This record gives sequence, structure tokens and C-alpha cells, in this order.
Amino acid sequence: MSVDPKAAADTESSGSRDSAENGLTQTAKIAKVLISVPKETYGDNYNAHMLEQYKQYLNMADKISDRRSTANTFFLTINTGLLSAFGIANLASQKVSPPLFIVGSIAAIILSYSWYRLVRAYRDLNTAKFKVVHEIENHLPVRPFEAEWEAVGRGKDKKLYYPFTHIENKVPFVFIFLYMFVILYSVHLWIVGKP
Repeated sequence: MSVDPKAAADTESSGSRDSAENGLTQTAKIAKVLISVPKETYGDNYNAHMLEQYKQYLNMADKISDRRSTANTFFLTINTGLLSAFGIANLASQKVSPPLFIVGSIAAIILSYSWYRLVRAYRDLNTAKFKVVHEIENHLPVRPFEAEWEAVGRGKDKKLYYPFTHIENKVPFVFIFLYMFVILYSVHLWIVGKP
């Protein structure tokens, strides 16, 4: 069994669990719960059924990535549209009330933070799914995802692999800062008056 260093470092201890479970890494815990019926008990179709479940599991992981991409497109479109609307409203009519921009920006900040939390949730779910994939591969003749992970330096060498999630996590904050600027500018206009 291969051990992902990141997963190996992730140990959980709990007073309510037995002492044998306290020392297990997350990878060891996954291995412990993954196989519900031993090969000897299952029968002749064990390998074929494991391979089929592996394929289905990979398909589910791919669907998570698709949903994540769709969510990113949705939030990016909404945020770009809101900023454009704020800009057009400001240019077209100097009579737009600053409190309207402030309230709209606060709502947009909440929306952007929700986007960030959703990206994090998808990232965490994908991370968990691929830990399970790596463990399933320990029971198969080849381990392509484990080999790929090794080929990119297990995510430690940015020259080999820079996860898109690192960029993805920053985009909502770019919009949050832009909305904060809209709020500050609107407060300035509200207090001082038109520029």
C-alpha cells in the first residue's frame, strides 16, 4: 500500500475511538473501510466487480469536476455582470443613489464568499475522492492516477504542477475587493457628494 505524504500527515485522534484507531493515518482508515467483503469470500467476480466500481467511481469524480466548472462559470458570469451593471449605472445616470451601490455590493460580497466556499467544498470532495481512487488502485494491476501524481511531484513542485484550485480560490476575493472599492467609492460620493 502506498501512502500519500499529505494523507499520512493527516491523523485524527479521538478520545471516543479505540486505541488502535487513534494511531491510524487517514490513508490507513480509508484502506480499512474500503473493502467490505474479502476477495476469498466474495467469489469469482470480485476483480471484475471491483474494476466496474472503480470505473463508476472515476466517472463520479469527473462529474464533480464538471459541476465545479459549471459553478465557476455561473459565479464568474454573475459577478462580471454585476460589476458591469454598477459601472453602466454610474456612467448613465449620475442620480443613482450611493446606498443602492452599497447594498448591491454587500450582496455581491456575500455571493462571492459563497462562491469561494463552494470551490473549497468541491476541492475537498475531489481530494477525498482521489484518496479513495489511490486506495482502490492498490488492489488493481496498474495505478495510473498514483503514477500521474508521482509524475507531477505529488503537488509539491510548482514547475511540474500548479493546481488550478490555487487560482480558483483567489478569483472570488478579486471580486470581493472590487466590490469593497465600489462600497468605499459610494460612501465617498454619499458623504462628499459627486466628484
